[in-house]
Amino acid sequence: IIGVDMTPDMVFKARQNAQKRGVKNVEFRLGEIEHLPIGDATVDCVISNCVINLSPQKQQVFREIYRVLKPGGRIAISDVIIRPEKVLPERLKTAEALAC
Repeated sequence: IIGVDMTPDMVFKARQNAQKRGVKNVEFRLGEIEHLPIGDATVDCVISNCVINLSPQKQQVFREIYRVLKPGGRIAISDVIIRPEKVLPERLKTAEALAC
């Protein structure tokens, strides 16, 4: 498991938490979502939790995700988007539509 954050404080905190809990199968790297510090085709799954919406370079983010994923890899995205002028269609409010 590789965690990436753009702030040294969060990387430090994540490392401390992993050490406190004795978790050994994780590593944390300093980096930006637009330029992931991960080799090409090296990960099975990319999970993004409320980060992509913060980037002004969304196309670059998805290029990076594609670059680091192994063939057949998966992506799971959880983001918050506020568009008060738009209403979420009923067909997208089902558990099946929202499943990862």
